[in-house]
Amino acid sequence: QVQLVEFGGGLVQAGDSLRLSCAASGRTFSGYTMAWFRQATGKDREFVARISWSGGSTYYADSVKGRFTISRDNAKSTVYLQMDSLRPEDTAVYYCAAPPSGVSGYYMYVSPSRWAAWGQGTQVTVSS
Repeated sequence: QVQLVEFGGGLVQAGDSLRLSCAASGRTFSGYTMAWFRQATGKDREFVARISWSGGSTYYADSVKGRFTISRDNAKSTVYLQMDSLRPEDTAVYYCAAPPSGVSGYYMYVSPSRWAAWGQGTQVTVSS
């Protein structure tokens, strides 16, 4: 099973930028889709963005489209989430996720229940 560790959260002001990183180990990183989710206090975990194994295909939630950018470096087994023009409503714990072992191709699910491996999360707080 893959192990995931997120880095880069913090407290910022509205309009600022942050870059989150997620380091993967335990499985061939370049072989599978990766995703970012977030969970605000008292709310369900929600999809943010996903990226194909090659980085050639990406998909974003409407709430972050045009402000967030997902990318990956397969040589470093790391996926990134560049967050620009942050808003107070972006405040949440951010998680990276990997699909179940053995899944190939572009994994297109956005429901958290379809993703098998999770990091511990990193807190992002945006003040107004």
